[in-house]
Amino acid sequence: MFPENTGHLPAEQAVTINQPTPLAPYAAPLVPMQPHTVPSVTSIVLPDGRVITGYAIDHNRPEPALAKPLVSRAAVNIAIGGLGFAAVCGGLVLLTTFIAALAALVQQLIILAAVIFGGFIALQVLTAGRERGGTTVNIRKAVIKRNHFHG
Repeated sequence: MFPENTGHLPAEQAVTINQPTPLAPYAAPLVPMQPHTVPSVTSIVLPDGRVITGYAIDHNRPEPALAKPLVSRAAVNIAIGGLGFAAVCGGLVLLTTFIAALAALVQQLIILAAVIFGGFIALQVLTAGRERGGTTVNIRKAVIKRNHFHG
C-alpha cells in the first residue's frame, strides 16, 4: 500500500506538525511566605490538551493612588514662609526702635558730659579772676646753653 522507495506518505494520511509556541519568560517576584506553608498548586489545561502545573504567583499590585490634598504643599510652604517673614519684620522694627533709642541715649550722655565739663572749666576761669591769693612765679632772664637751662 505504501510505496517503499519514494519516502512520501499518501496525501490522505498527511501528518500535521504543530510547533510549540514558546512562553515569554516571566521574572516572577519573590513572594514572602510564612514558614512551613506551601503555596497552592494550580493546573491549567491548554486548548491542545496539554496540562501545565505550577504554583500560583500573587502579582505585585501598585499602591493605591493617594487622594490629592486640598491645598498643595508649595502653597503651604509659601504661607509658612510669609508668617515667618512677618515675625522677622516685627522683630526688625523692634530692633531699629531699640537702636534709635540707644543712639539718642548716647547723644544725651555726650551732651551732658560736655555741659558738665564746660561748666567746670567756666567755674575755674571765673573763680581764678576774683581770687588774688595764689602762687607767684618770678620769671627772670635765663641762659640756655647746649640744651641745658641755667636759671
